[in-house]
Amino acid sequence: MLQSGDIAPAFSLPDADMETFDLADQRGRHHVVLYFYPRDNTPGCTLQAADFSDHEDEFARHDCIVVGVSPDDCLTHAEFRDQHGLSVRLLSDPDTEVCRLYGVWLPREVDGVKKMGVRRSTFIIDKQGTVRHALHDVTPRGHAAAVFELVRKLEAGPCKPKSSRTPS
Repeated sequence: MLQSGDIAPAFSLPDADMETFDLADQRGRHHVVLYFYPRDNTPGCTLQAADFSDHEDEFARHDCIVVGVSPDDCLTHAEFRDQHGLSVRLLSDPDTEVCRLYGVWLPREVDGVKKMGVRRSTFIIDKQGTVRHALHDVTPRGHAAAVFELVRKLEAGPCKPKSSRTPS
């Protein structure tokens, strides 16, 4: 299971417009909020995606992009995005390869039936490609605001070294 300090596994997945998103392309350019959710058009997933979309500009001001991943196909993502006016990129992982890579494809019990599903999780990845926060079993309501606070602190960074230059 991925933890803070681990290097985020690289991947490429298509989005709702069938354009490829490559995590490695973001290194050195953006922080990435990578959130995994079970399915399009469910109440919790809709709330979470809408909340991230509503705050996308705030994330962008901190050099951060937000992408969501579920096993739904690109067409389903496009319909979900358009129906709810979502602006965050939604990535399709129908073979659950990336879900497995990030350790969020797990057995679940629903109504007494065991089946595999996505564990609602969010990874905050810094510009160097390091997982700074791994959040699991998140509650959709208020999640985007909590994640934004963690991203904001990334930009502030730990104690930055003082300049060795002496004043003239």
